[in-house]
Amino acid sequence: MPRQAVYLDNHATTKPDPRVISAMTPYFTEIYGNAASVSHRFGWDAAEAVDRAREQVAAGLGADPKEIVFTSGATEANNLAIKGALPFLRRKGDHIVTTAVEHKSVLDVVERLGRETEWKITVVPCDETGRVDVETIAQALRPETALVSVITANNEVGTINPIREIGALCHGRGVVFHTDATQAVGKLVLDVQADHIDLLSLSSHKIYGPKGIGALYVRRRDPQVRIKPLFDGGGHERGLRSGTPAVPLIVGLGEAIELALKDRAEDLPRIRGLRDRLETGIRERVRDVRLNGHPTDRLDGNLNLSFSYVDGEALMMAMRDVAVSSGAACTSAEPEPSHVLRAMGLDEDMARASLRFGVGRFNTVEEIDHAIEVVAKAAATLRVHSAAWTGGGVSEKDEQRPS
Repeated sequence: MPRQAVYLDNHATTKPDPRVISAMTPYFTEIYGNAASVSHRFGWDAAEAVDRAREQVAAGLGADPKEIVFTSGATEANNLAIKGALPFLRRKGDHIVTTAVEHKSVLDVVERLGRETEWKITVVPCDETGRVDVETIAQALRPETALVSVITANNEVGTINPIREIGALCHGRGVVFHTDATQAVGKLVLDVQADHIDLLSLSSHKIYGPKGIGALYVRRRDPQVRIKPLFDGGGHERGLRSGTPAVPLIVGLGEAIELALKDRAEDLPRIRGLRDRLETGIRERVRDVRLNGHPTDRLDGNLNLSFSYVDGEALMMAMRDVAVSSGAACTSAEPEPSHVLRAMGLDEDMARASLRFGVGRFNTVEEIDHAIEVVAKAAATLRVHSAAWTGGGVSEKDEQRPS
């Protein structure tokens, strides 16, 4: 283990909060019944815990507990939302609208539908900050549009979309609106009624809860949204998602959302301050750095930077004791540049030169300062060996001076 390992990849996953672990533990060791067992106390106690967690999740969204369906995570929730709703939406039309900056668990679903079914797909662009404009969605709508899916906050650059306005537009046109709110839940104020959201996906491990559990919000009225289950067997979750309820994980999700709401006023300003300290420190030590994403309307913990004349993968590997993510997602044998950054207009070189820093609840000032030092040294070392950089006549000594 490195002398000082710093975790700055909180968009990928978060460290479970000890308070969440404490809430979960009894449901591994003492209250271990199957929540679907209705004939004895062990099952009743487990079911009560599931019901309580459903209430906690619903409270975080302004929803009714009966509108919450537990899943294995946001990927399943996205699949269930889109694939599950379409059979009931077919009478409305055969057209889906989504955006170029969605998570792959949305983009891959709609692209497969476009290839293998009669559904028509429109993927709308974003602006240079990764933001999707309401008017762009409006222009993409057709009389036969049945579903619109727009991410609430982007998982790579943190840009926040105008979900309330898009939701109102969809409702005004009689179109079902789905949003992937995985990165936004617990960080932004969300209200499925005020935001006109019909389907919303979320995951526990982005908000200091356990991995392997998420949820889908499904609107019950005004309008009622119906979904078809992806698989059969047991009729759990009111027939929408069969499978034995993972009671400890469900308890953890409920606790994580409740804590996020309770601590948000204290957590988010501190996280934002650490994020800004990280950006300022890097810019003071490293020249030719570009911020990717909206300068103000982005998640408090998000910092996505492109380092000119440096490959992001190489930079990431050169700073092994600081955990971050590269902007390039390996979706095949060859690393592909981030589809989000390319949609924002970055060329391939700049897209490959990006790193995503995710600051979270448990990061400290000392960790941020250490990360700044590591990033600066790694960037300087790599640039010394870059033909493009040294060709500009800038020395390693010059590189480490404040710009």
